[in-house]
Amino acid sequence: MPRPSAEQIKLRSIASERHKARHYAMQGLYQWRLNSTSATEIAKQFMIDFDMKGTDKDYFIELLKGVQNNVNEIDSFLAPHIEDRDLETCDPVTLSLLRIAAYELKNRIDIPYKVVINESVNLSKKFGPEESHKFINGMLDKLAHELRAVEISGLK
Repeated sequence: MPRPSAEQIKLRSIASERHKARHYAMQGLYQWRLNSTSATEIAKQFMIDFDMKGTDKDYFIELLKGVQNNVNEIDSFLAPHIEDRDLETCDPVTLSLLRIAAYELKNRIDIPYKVVINESVNLSKKFGPEESHKFINGMLDKLAHELRAVEISGLK
């Protein structure tokens, strides 16, 4: 088997660092939902309390601030796809993951929609309630078709 190229190694490193950023952002948004702490304060606290080595810290902060500063817009994207519930009745982990993914789908077109969905599903399998990954996958698939229609149509 051939050795990975330097470019492939770099891309894997970036993916790993962003995965950790999403993980910490999910935790930070969970905390925000419970006690309304600002993104700046959460970021400061996390930098002190957690080993952020190997984490894209700038991306972590972007996700925290991006979701907090745009939560009404993000929720307006999510609400039509939730069907039989209200967003506020979602558990904090699921809601945090949905909001991060919605932010990424809307604002980070450099990240393929499949990566956004896959990251959220994987984090929900690890940290969310049982079967939440199915709900998240369905919601984000619908949202991706709305926000990333050009990208999705280009793949067919």
